[in-house]
Amino acid sequence: MSVSALDSAARERIPSEAMRTISFDRGDAMPLLGLGTWKSAPGEVSAAVRAALRLGYRHIDCAAIYGNEAEVGAALRESIAAGEVTREELWITSKLWNNAHAEGAVIPALTRTLRDLGLAYVDLYLIHWPVAMSPARMFPESGADLVSLDDMPLSATWRGMEAARAAGLARHVGVSNFSVAKLRGLLEEATARPEVNQIELHPYLQQEATLAFCRAHGIHVTAYSPLGSRDRPAGMRQRREPVLLEDPTVASIAARHQATPAQVLIAWALHRGTSVIPKSVHPGRMAENLAAERLALDAADMRAIAALDRRRRYLDGTYWSNFGGPYTLTNLWDE
Repeated sequence: MSVSALDSAARERIPSEAMRTISFDRGDAMPLLGLGTWKSAPGEVSAAVRAALRLGYRHIDCAAIYGNEAEVGAALRESIAAGEVTREELWITSKLWNNAHAEGAVIPALTRTLRDLGLAYVDLYLIHWPVAMSPARMFPESGADLVSLDDMPLSATWRGMEAARAAGLARHVGVSNFSVAKLRGLLEEATARPEVNQIELHPYLQQEATLAFCRAHGIHVTAYSPLGSRDRPAGMRQRREPVLLEDPTVASIAARHQATPAQVLIAWALHRGTSVIPKSVHPGRMAENLAAERLALDAADMRAIAALDRRRRYLDGTYWSNFGGPYTLTNLWDE
């Protein structure tokens, strides 16, 4: 069956039991293909989550800083009340924001997220960035609002994450945007390893060394911005930046498989063994993205895509280095 034919089937529903998963302890299984909610605007994210759950999505990726967890929670409650899904079938991820890195601030921050989502627990809770900030700010206004990792070590934040797991508020805990150096440092001090590292991954930023390190240490990797994040805020974009969805190699592979470029990019991420969380609020595109799980790329496809690596970050972290504070692109990514 062609992928285009699968798209039609996905518009009705791909059964959740047919979705590929990664296994964690406690018998938990995370669907490898999820729905991202960053940039999903208020007023549209609730309908998008409802539509996604009807299509068969069971993995929803959230974060407190996205500002839409209350709407996501409303959609979850409505879907559960309608009998479309049970809580046990869902995998809900959220993230700790930078202003709650103090060990004692983690559980209160997660409690607020749980209140917004209307849940008793999240399946996965991540440290959003290896960047600490004053608790009085959501975003820094000057370098004084940023706190160095010497003064607010990641090991202290991680103790708070472990406490959240021990309290049953998060079944699993992990990190996001962590370099190999930061993962190594955390592993040296942590009681339990982070179970997931969510990082920017796509053919222009393949991060093979980080993937290899995570595999060697039992840390699963989730790929964010797998389609190149073309719709990110204007302040995060550069003039004449390369558009991943328009790459000729990706387009050629898509044409050969009767697929879309987005489906090729999602299938590539799944083929590498990572989970992947493309964002959309359009049911048709969500269905196409879900159908990518059935797209089989061959060795020639993977070799062609491997040659596209540019070490090109679309979310390069420049924002955190703009204030004359303790963070630079060098010490953020350890590159």
